[in-house]
Amino acid sequence: MSGEIWQPQTDFLMASGHRVIVYDRRGHGRSTKPVTGYDFDTLSDDLAAVLARTDVANATLVGHSMSGGEIARYFSRHGGERIARAMFVAPTTPYAVKTEDNPEGTDRNVFDQLVAALEANPKGYLAAGAPGLLGKNPAPETVKWALDMSYQADPSALKECLRAFTETDFRSDLRTIRVPTLIVYGSGDMPSMVSNARRTGELIAGSRVEVYESAPHGLFITDRERFNNDLLRFARS
Repeated sequence: MSGEIWQPQTDFLMASGHRVIVYDRRGHGRSTKPVTGYDFDTLSDDLAAVLARTDVANATLVGHSMSGGEIARYFSRHGGERIARAMFVAPTTPYAVKTEDNPEGTDRNVFDQLVAALEANPKGYLAAGAPGLLGKNPAPETVKWALDMSYQADPSALKECLRAFTETDFRSDLRTIRVPTLIVYGSGDMPSMVSNARRTGELIAGSRVEVYESAPHGLFITDRERFNNDLLRFARS
């Protein structure tokens, strides 16, 4: 997706008197499409550059899905500078792939199959993911809105990001977060994502986890009113 996915939150927060900054990750949306730079060190450096360029302070940093990895790596690599609180929305952290010391992860061959499907038919892969993001029976115009955004991404960037967030271990990064942290997820998300959110909360000292009953991966779209109000309260806490 691109930063446009946050437009309902942007409008709501700005109407509530907040400054809101949204950007498109490299390779996505209107950002440039470089061949390299889809590792989380570089992605967190991109985040640091946006924060420095916009000169924000006391910010609430919000990330959905793989963006949780960018938040975690920003804290470990950049010390969480300029950030007062963090919100993880249906995160893919702490570590997606199954290893001997990460038995709750998913078998690597599952991710290999996803990469193969993405390479074979990028648009088909993205369309197949719409129900997981938007839940059962979403409005056709909502599906089109989401897919039009996703089609702006470079397929090579999608593949590299898929590899990066599934193979990067963020467990030590998460332990460096020392600001108030809220983790929200939908109970209707995939079981692996539900586990990710729970485990992410366990690794961030003092964090709070909130469950949206029956909501899918894109709960900030499907449960917009509740999410917006939760985000506003958290930003003002």
